[in-house]
Amino acid sequence: MNILVTGANGQLGHEMQICAKNSNHKFVFTDVAEGYEKLDITNLDAIREKVKENDIQVIVNCAAYTNVDKAESDFDLANLLNNTAAGNLAQAMKEVEGTLIHVSTDYVFQGDKNIPCKEDWETNPLGVYGKTKLAGEKSIEATGCKHIIIRTAWLYSQWGKNFVKTMQNLTASHDSLKVVFDQVGTPTYAGDLAAVISHIIETNQLDKTGIYHFSNEGVCSWFDFAKIICELSGNTCDIQPCYSEEFPSPVKRPHFSVLDKSKLKQTFGFKVPYWTDSLKKCIAELAEAK
Repeated sequence: MNILVTGANGQLGHEMQICAKNSNHKFVFTDVAEGYEKLDITNLDAIREKVKENDIQVIVNCAAYTNVDKAESDFDLANLLNNTAAGNLAQAMKEVEGTLIHVSTDYVFQGDKNIPCKEDWETNPLGVYGKTKLAGEKSIEATGCKHIIIRTAWLYSQWGKNFVKTMQNLTASHDSLKVVFDQVGTPTYAGDLAAVISHIIETNQLDKTGIYHFSNEGVCSWFDFAKIICELSGNTCDIQPCYSEEFPSPVKRPHFSVLDKSKLKQTFGFKVPYWTDSLKKCIAELAEAK
């Protein structure tokens, strides 16, 4: 098969490149960054042309507008990348009877319950980021193309900007820090998300259209996450818990957004790693890269 990956320079895109090295399929990696094939995913005709010239059967959409705070004042661009572009990619796949694998977010939920979120729950995003990502899901579904939408949360890796790398730097340079403890979820190692996407492709389960949830196993607060990052990184910073209101933000975040992964595990036969095991792996990779 010929597979097109968008957003190849992002966290998930980098991990997809690593997975692709062990695949017999042909991958085309695109991004706006230098060193990649260029593709404007906001332009449907440009996508159609790229799909045609490479005989693409699957698109993995790793591209998104992910700045949650900035999205509040940047609706047009967030909507263009998270909604319009997603619909374009779906339409291009519909026309060639291909499959779109698309990454969405826990932010489609309000996050006011204290049990893991299931795929069929009512959605109620609290901010522009979540609203545009939910609109993207609906745009994909509206095309009628074969699609696998994977909602994820708290993504981190050795690539780009993320909470793990930020906390490593802060705990190395500060004697003490405050981190919120009233937002609870599960970290997701981008390498594991790429692994499940690759598993779906390699085992040819692309016809299992629907929405699925994926993060690592387990539950923690941002405070818990920061404490473990600090310890595994060999830093001695004193981290104290605090409430979200102590860090004013343009957007309200879900307080409880643990994702129920039962459907994905049962459908695709994938064993999901525990969050601290994957964090250890990532921190080892970061240490090796220094």
